[in-house]
Amino acid sequence: MEKLLSVEDNEEIQKQLKWGLGKDYKVFLAGNVSEALTLFENHHPKVVTLDLGLPPDPDGSVEGFRCLEAIMQQAPRTKVVVLTGNEERESALRAIRMGAYDYYAKPINLDELRVILSRAINLFDLEEENRQLHTSLSNGGGELQGIFGQCPKMVDVFNTIKKVSSSDVPVLITGESGTGKEMVASAIHKKSLRKNGPFIPINCGAIPENLLESELFGHEKGSFTGAHGRVQGKFEYAHGGTLFLDEIGEMPMSLQVKVLRFLQEKVIQRVGGRDNIDVDARIISATNIDAHQAIEDGTFREDLFYRIGVVTINLPPLRERDKDIFFLAHLFLRRFSETLNKRARSFSMAALNRMEGYSWPGNVRELENRVKRAVIMAESSIIEPRDMDFVDSEKMPETKPRELSSEILTLKEAKERVEKEMVIAALEKQKGNVVKTAEVLGISRPTLYDLMKKHGLQP
Repeated sequence: MEKLLSVEDNEEIQKQLKWGLGKDYKVFLAGNVSEALTLFENHHPKVVTLDLGLPPDPDGSVEGFRCLEAIMQQAPRTKVVVLTGNEERESALRAIRMGAYDYYAKPINLDELRVILSRAINLFDLEEENRQLHTSLSNGGGELQGIFGQCPKMVDVFNTIKKVSSSDVPVLITGESGTGKEMVASAIHKKSLRKNGPFIPINCGAIPENLLESELFGHEKGSFTGAHGRVQGKFEYAHGGTLFLDEIGEMPMSLQVKVLRFLQEKVIQRVGGRDNIDVDARIISATNIDAHQAIEDGTFREDLFYRIGVVTINLPPLRERDKDIFFLAHLFLRRFSETLNKRARSFSMAALNRMEGYSWPGNVRELENRVKRAVIMAESSIIEPRDMDFVDSEKMPETKPRELSSEILTLKEAKERVEKEMVIAALEKQKGNVVKTAEVLGISRPTLYDLMKKHGLQP
């Protein structure tokens, strides 16, 4: 049973929380800051409910803020839910900025408070799981060179990296932009027998066609205007190591022939030269295009495709990586908070919901950039959706004026009818996406599920 510390000087509320939550939590009660900190040090609860008005200043908030600050210093991942009156909203928002997880306005509805506490516990467990996994990966000596993930698809990627690293077979890495193809190529190199040799990356799609050949194969003096001396290309620089041909699908057909010859004979010729140059380099390639479609379109050689793709590693897009989104987000949060010397420590539930419902077209690179921006822009230790530049551009559809009906409804019936219509409209607008629908309606997912069950609705 999870532990809950309730810091409250009102005996009636203490009894309400003790008996109302006693079946779900082992509840510890404290009436002042001293009792609260003693119980916290002895029991280390994951979640705390805190009334800001505590003796000797029950009408103020000084003691509540002192208690919150002490808890945050001892265990900053603790989820503190501030219980407050409607007139104390500014103090509650200040508590959020100090690190509190959420606030709840009295009078207390135990069903609503249970949902908040359950979400707080789930978030605490998720952050702890991520922290432990990050620690175990770090203690492993960076075995996969900064590539993290725990979903089944990424576990398959890790296993393939380990298998192909011990050989010199050409590897083709496929996946959308931002999925980490160069990181995978670097990891293969650093785990291979060539790890002491150079790792030479080149983006075949970023260099003009008339310059790419010279960049890859080098050139001899006088081979073209401006060639004032002999220059080695990337192939020669990669001798004894690995050459990473990023976006090889953008390579012109004329150069594809020369790469194919190297893979067959392990020799190259510089531009303007006639001598064969032996090069000992492993080739790892990557592309974000459909290679089979490119072959059909006549823009990529089929024989080259089978040469570079003896082993193919397909990196899944972030939207298909289950809980890796949260895992990576917390890793980036911890990294940037330390390097940028910022106090951002965790994500609000709203931010986690937005991340879960987002399609991530830029994949891991976009997630990393959004978290970095959030760490810089956040005004408190809790990152909100606006900090990550999630803009609520989708609003509720405008409703047409209702025609007067001769049907007479009770207020309860009218309320339920409007409630059902709003839920249906929001679900239709969000195409059945429960996460986005809950956000638009301004309610939690559990509440939305309850409403859907109540009205017999399906996403």
